[in-house]
Amino acid sequence: MRPLDWAEIEGWESDDHAAAWAAFSVTAGLFGWDGPDPAPGQEKALFEQYFRPYEVVPAGRAHFTAYYEPELPGSRYTSARFHHPLYAMPEGMDALQPWHSRSEILASDMMGGRELVYLESAIEAFLAQVQGSIRVRLDEGGTMRLGFAGKNGHPYRSIGAELVRRGVAPAEEMTPQTIRHWCKQHPDQVPDLLNHNPSFVFFRVLDLPEESGPIGAMGRPVTSGRSLAVDPEIVTLGSPVWVNCPGLPPRLTVAQDIGSAIRGAGRGDIFLGSGPEAGLAAGAVNAHGAMIVLRRVV
Repeated sequence: MRPLDWAEIEGWESDDHAAAWAAFSVTAGLFGWDGPDPAPGQEKALFEQYFRPYEVVPAGRAHFTAYYEPELPGSRYTSARFHHPLYAMPEGMDALQPWHSRSEILASDMMGGRELVYLESAIEAFLAQVQGSIRVRLDEGGTMRLGFAGKNGHPYRSIGAELVRRGVAPAEEMTPQTIRHWCKQHPDQVPDLLNHNPSFVFFRVLDLPEESGPIGAMGRPVTSGRSLAVDPEIVTLGSPVWVNCPGLPPRLTVAQDIGSAIRGAGRGDIFLGSGPEAGLAAGAVNAHGAMIVLRRVV
């Protein structure tokens, strides 16, 4: 990683450093932070005093996408409307050993009794697994929050990339909305498309305040616009990370999450909030920019 001066970071002076510090403080103890808390208005100075910026990859080579927490109707009970389940972790599953693939799971009744909630469509249940969290507006009243509990140990394969391979649309036009539209037009082909991804995600019920973000990989809530999923082999979880992604204002985020598809130097996935609007915003992010990690001064 190449060390930088603060003056080389485009947008650093104008960022909301108080918002960045608020996100950093959520996981600061887990990161090992033992420094002082800033007085109001001193957040930028404290970042500059205790950290130094390092370019993760050359500018323009960092690859950013975004994710969100879906918010969808559903039910605890299966019905003609709601019959696509999200499941709890199977008992006795060895997290270190590959388990049954997606196609094997869905072709059997091995998950009977592990259903947590039912959604309206197979593609929305699939996309909830990709995002790793969901808010469900229950048909019987109330809201259920689900978060990532584990997966079956198989590699993640992108169904968007598979549709690009099939010639449905070029890569730059392949968004979640494009995928949803194709599934609506080709319902008989949806199972085969989803089985292209052998990875399968299991959930757990979360007891969270309405205003809280979903739980990230550090076991704490993530913050809209300020939390970043990274490859923890490259960027230490809890680290402040400057993100300059075309289409979004440059900002200081915090590495607080991981993802199956987030691998390698300069790979980042920005959390953009909950609900349909956040989903549209997240689906539009697929760009190359600059990633700069702030390392603690020893």
